[in-house]
Amino acid sequence: MKAAVVTSFTTPLEIRDREVPEPGPGEVLVRLETCGLCHTDIHAAHGDWPVKPEPPFIPGHEGVGIVEKLGEGVINRALGERVAIPWLGYACGECRFCIDGRETLCEKQRNSGYSVDGAFAEYAVAAARFVVPVPDGVSSLDAAPLTCAGVTTYKALKVARIVPAESVAVFGIGGLGHLAVQYARLLGGSVIGVDVEDDKLDLARELGADHVVNAAKVDPVEAIRELGGADVAVVLAASPRVFEQAFSSLNRGGRLICVALPADQKMTVSIFETVLKGISIIGSIVGTRQDLAEVFALHAAGRTRIIAEPRRIEQVNDAIADVLSGKVLARLVFDYRT
Repeated sequence: MKAAVVTSFTTPLEIRDREVPEPGPGEVLVRLETCGLCHTDIHAAHGDWPVKPEPPFIPGHEGVGIVEKLGEGVINRALGERVAIPWLGYACGECRFCIDGRETLCEKQRNSGYSVDGAFAEYAVAAARFVVPVPDGVSSLDAAPLTCAGVTTYKALKVARIVPAESVAVFGIGGLGHLAVQYARLLGGSVIGVDVEDDKLDLARELGADHVVNAAKVDPVEAIRELGGADVAVVLAASPRVFEQAFSSLNRGGRLICVALPADQKMTVSIFETVLKGISIIGSIVGTRQDLAEVFALHAAGRTRIIAEPRRIEQVNDAIADVLSGKVLARLVFDYRT
C-alpha cells in the first residue's frame, strides 16, 4: 500500500510502499477513501509538542473508509461498513473518565496518527470499538473533516454552555473555524468571526457569522468590545497572542475555550480580571464517539456545510506547506479514490 511516512522531524514526509497491515484481536482493517489534513498532523510531523511520536510513523486522524477485514473477536463492526478513524484511537473503558463519559481524558488512550499509525495511507488498522459509522447521507469527502475539525469544535461549543443570543467570538476561521461558526449559530449564538485573511472572513459571513473582524487591520479586542464584547471566545489559532486577545475581549462571566495547541505553550492572563469578572478558562480536547455520531447526524440532516479541497497523498508535503502559508481556505482532504 502507499503511505506518507514521517521518518524524522526535520525532513519532509516520504511516500513509501508498505505492506497492508493485518488487524489484530479487536481491530478492523479499513480501506481508506479519504483523510483530512489537520494542523495536528503537521505538529506531529515536526515534533512540536512535549510528548512526541516516534518516527517512523504514519500521521492522519480524519480517515474514512470501508471495513475490509475483521480481527479476532470483533462483533460490533461489519465487512463493507463505512467508518471514520478519529483522533481517539483507543481508551481503556474502565477509568473514571471513560466511565463518566469523558473518554478523551483517558490516561491510557492511544491516538491515531500519533501513538499508532494513522490514515495517511491506503489502508489502516483501528480498534473496532473506536471507529465510528458514517451515515449514508454524509459523503466521504465531507466525513473526513467532520471526524476531527467537526467533532473538536462541536465539543468545544458544547462545553462552552452557550445560552441563545450570547455573543460567541471564533478566533481563527479555517478548517476548524468554518465549522465552529456553524455550530455556534446552531446553538443560538450571535457569532463574531476573527481572522487575518479577508477571504476567510468572507467565508465566515457566508456561513452565518453576524460580524467579522480582521485582526490584521484593527485591534480585535477593541473591535469586539465595540460590538458589545464576547460572552464566549473559542480560540482555534495556534498563537498565544490570540489566546490573550480572546481573553481580553470577554464580558463579565465570559468563557475562554482553549482548543488550539501552539508550539509556544504559554499565555499571560490577568488573575485580577479573571477573578473580578468571573471568567472561566476551559480546555477542550476533541470529542467522544457520541459527539462524532452527533456531528455526522447534524451533517446528514443538512445543518452544516464542509468547505474542502481534495488532494492526492503524493502531494502531502505541498499540502502541508499550503496550510502553513495560510493559503488554504478551510480543509484539505487526501482522496485515495482519485
